[in-house]
Formats: sequence, C-alpha cells, structure tokens
Amino acid sequence: MTGLRVELVSEHASPLAAVGRPDAGGQNVHVAELASGLADLGCVVTVVTRADARGLPERVAMHPGVTVHHVKAGPAAPVPKDELWEHMPAFARRLRARWLASPPDVVHAHFWMSGWAALRACEGLASRPPLVQTFHALGVVKRRHQGAADTSPTVRCDVESGLVRSVDHVVATCRDEVSELVSLGGDPGRTTVVPCGIDPRSFRPGGDVFPPRDGRRRRIVVVSRLVRRKGIDEVIAALPDLPGTELLVAGGPPAGQLAVDGEARRLRDLARRLGVADRVRLLGAVGRADVPALLRSADLVACVPWYEPFGIVPVEAMACGVPVVGSAVGGLLDTVDDRRTGVLVPPRDPPAVAAAAAHLLDNPSLRLHMGAEAAARAREHFAWANVARATLDVYEALTAGPARRSALAVPADGWAVPA
Repeated sequence: MTGLRVELVSEHASPLAAVGRPDAGGQNVHVAELASGLADLGCVVTVVTRADARGLPERVAMHPGVTVHHVKAGPAAPVPKDELWEHMPAFARRLRARWLASPPDVVHAHFWMSGWAALRACEGLASRPPLVQTFHALGVVKRRHQGAADTSPTVRCDVESGLVRSVDHVVATCRDEVSELVSLGGDPGRTTVVPCGIDPRSFRPGGDVFPPRDGRRRRIVVVSRLVRRKGIDEVIAALPDLPGTELLVAGGPPAGQLAVDGEARRLRDLARRLGVADRVRLLGAVGRADVPALLRSADLVACVPWYEPFGIVPVEAMACGVPVVGSAVGGLLDTVDDRRTGVLVPPRDPPAVAAAAAHLLDNPSLRLHMGAEAAARAREHFAWANVARATLDVYEALTAGPARRSALAVPADGWAVPA
C-alpha cells in the first residue's frame, strides 16, 4: 500500500536531535530511520515531537516524504523526559487539533507518554485511526533495576498497563519484552516483535577508522549516554585485568563541557581510584556520522547495561565487523549470537566483562572470525529497510480490517516475530 499517511508520535525524542546528549539516544535514531524507511516504501510520514527550543520552525523536511512537526507543549527549552508528564495534556490537545483537521491513516506512538497523549487525542474522533505503540522501555523494568533511583513519574506503570490493553497493536523491540507486556495485561495476539536496525551503507566493515591507533594498545569502545545503568562503570572496573588495553567512551555532552559534567567526573574519579585513568578516554558527544569510524577502530565493543529494551550500539558494532561483549539482558539476547558474534555476560559483573574481553583480545583470529559472522548477521536481520517493511506490514494489516488483523498473530517469515 502506497500513500499511507503515518504519524509517528515521539514527544521527547526528536529525530533531529544530536544523539548522545541527555535523553537523546536509541529512540531518536529509531524514529528517524523508521520514518525514512517508511517514506522510501511510499508512505507519507509526519513525526510529531515537542518543540524544545526557541525559534524552531513548525515544520522541517527531514527526508523525502518525511516532515518533522514541532508541537508547543511546555517551555521552548530542553526538559528532562521524566519531568515532561505535566505537559502531556497540552501535547495531547495539539495532537487532537491536528487530527481533527486532517486525520492520519495510522498513528504509531513511541514511548509511554506519547502513547498516553495519542490515546487521549483520538478520543471522540469521528474516524479513529489505528493506534500502534512501541514503548522502547517499560517502567516496571526500570523500577525493578533502579529502585529508588528511578525518577519516572509515579503514574508511569499504570499508564503503560492501560496502554497495552487499549491500543490496537504493540510493536515490541525484542522477545524478552513480550513477557513483560503480557504481565501487564497485554495480548500476545496484538503484539509483534520488530527489532531496531542499522544502515548497512554506513555501518559496514570497510571504511575510515577514527581515532587512529598507535598499534601498542588494544582498544575497547563504548558508545552510550553517561547514565549509571548503562554499565560504563563495569567496563572501567574490568580494565585492571586487561593490561595494555585502552577504553574510549563516546557519549554525554560535547568534549568541551565534560569537565563540568557530574557523571563524567564520577567516571574519571573511578578510573583514577582503580589506577587506569591513563587508559580511559571520555570523548564526549560524537556526531552520528562519525560513529561507524569509531566502532571500526575497536578490537571489541562493550555494551553491558543493567537492562536494555533493545540496544542499537551492539548491532551497529556487529555491522562494522566488530565483536561485542554484551549483557545477557533484554534485546541483546536477540541481537548478539553468544559465542558466534560476541560474548554475553551477566549484568553488573566486572570480572565477567574482564574475562570475556580478555578471551577476545588475546585471540585475534577468533575476533576476526566473530567479526565476519557479526557483519553477516547484522546485514541479514537488522537493516532498517527490513525493519520498515515489517512495521509497514503491521500498519497495512490494521488498516485492512479484521481479517488482515488476525494474520498478525500468525508466524510468517521469522523477521517480524509474532509473540
């Protein structure tokens, strides 16, 4: 079906944002690439996001067939996503006004607050479009792992439980998420697993390498927001057992602002206490276009979060032909083929990280073999074109009526994995 009018609602994660800044990470990339992939398949796509700066144009052409629409809700300034809840009624009113004037064929909400706003905006519409929900992360999982450190609004878990019962379909990003959704009252027959993806033109084994290597040190790369749950501490804590190995960490504020960033200072203090400060380099925010070269510069990429709904960096590393040491959690259980494209370890376990990294770093031929397997797996299963096609299959089934909707619960080609 061509010409399908699709609205992607992403209240805090603009597809135009610089990745690596606070609250700007995998969801921003996901929304941007999904929108572009859907447009390449013939859809007319609008991404609705909150205006978080003064002077932003109301509409920005992002890609042929994709427009980003900035909605005024709350201050025209960055607001931490966990403080956005009070502005969601205003966001929902703006959505409703848009859809009263020109209803889309499908609405796909990204993150729980986007889902709440989209559901409220649809109330009372003469012709309610099918509403698809992708959570990207679930409050119940975040609360389980972070406890009192979780700053999410107290209503989050209740809202998510209501959404899984109310939306027309849930697109989960990994199979581990499905069991969580079912425990919230979700219906496996209205759930489809579609992973995140990579651009194989950019993320590939051959190409530039940066920063240059001096040949004397082995290199581990981490690409992540500077957030405790991402497990950067565990990689730093593994370095004393990995002599001759440097760690490059990309993410956080621009390099010039790292000196005043609290999390960056905390990580540097940890490295000093462990005696590895001379082998840890915090790069700050790295431009999206520079990430493939950074990943290709690594002997291995570490991604060892406490929990992870999907985790795009391991897939990008694999696509560049670099093996991964990853946590055996969430989406990494789907993406990293343990002992073939990388090594999975328990979360929050520095000795396990050190042992897995040492095994790979001490065996160049194994790294080469794993890297080739990783690149092939990423190309075959995680290209954004495939992700967009699988997502569009969901949209088309929902807009075609009950008979087609029931087909979503039937396993097809193993790509969009029905729950």
